[in-house]
Amino acid sequence: MPSRANLLDRCLGAWTAAVLVFLYAPIAVLVAYSFNASRLNILWEGFTLRWYAAVWHDAPLVRATENSLVVAGAVTALSVGLGTTGAWLLYRYRFRGAAAIRTLVAIPMVMPEILMGVSLLVFFTLARFPLGFATVIIGHVTFCIPFVLSAVQARLEGMDPALEEAALDLGATPLRAFWHVILPFLAPAIAAGALMAATLSLDELIVTFFTTSSASTTLPIRIFGMAKVGLNPMLNALSAVFIATAVLFQVLIGRIRRPAP
Repeated sequence: MPSRANLLDRCLGAWTAAVLVFLYAPIAVLVAYSFNASRLNILWEGFTLRWYAAVWHDAPLVRATENSLVVAGAVTALSVGLGTTGAWLLYRYRFRGAAAIRTLVAIPMVMPEILMGVSLLVFFTLARFPLGFATVIIGHVTFCIPFVLSAVQARLEGMDPALEEAALDLGATPLRAFWHVILPFLAPAIAAGALMAATLSLDELIVTFFTTSSASTTLPIRIFGMAKVGLNPMLNALSAVFIATAVLFQVLIGRIRRPAP
């Protein structure tokens, strides 16, 4: 007879497996049907790659993809620069209000995206700021900076202060010590934060919906518009590409953040 502890472990394992199947079975079906030859995607009619080829020959989709890459590149660069600088300043200097600033920075991570999108739209409207690439980038940077800052802060907490002190004792200026000692130490966290910012920007829909214009439509917005019309086999192919990209980024983040042996 299995012991009570073994029985509990089996029940928890079965429950975990059921939850994983519930979460990932629809994704597996979507990826499988991206290779379905049927235009209606209701019955399996054979294997094909034509929907992937059709994606790259669809001009609006290609333009939306280009917009997403431009936005993601700008958002990643700005988020890494601002997030790394903010994390370093909060770590290096002690001043009144630092705890409040940390709390304010973390709010976009937990705020519902619908509230952030509406707030940004109201702000841009009151400021008479025309919607376009600039507003989309500002909106994405707003919620990407906290993720970069948190990753860099976690890395800074494990840094030995003697590294910087040794560089200063050897004659390096504070700027050279930061550039040649601190920055290489922070490189894994910065890279992980950059990948997270790029992933979040490429995947963002709600905030983009409230801050974009017709000329700056990104790929998620375009996919959302296509999905409202009806079933389209290209949506499965696009979703499969997005899933593969997200998985690749997460694998890279995991490898970068893994501590060295």
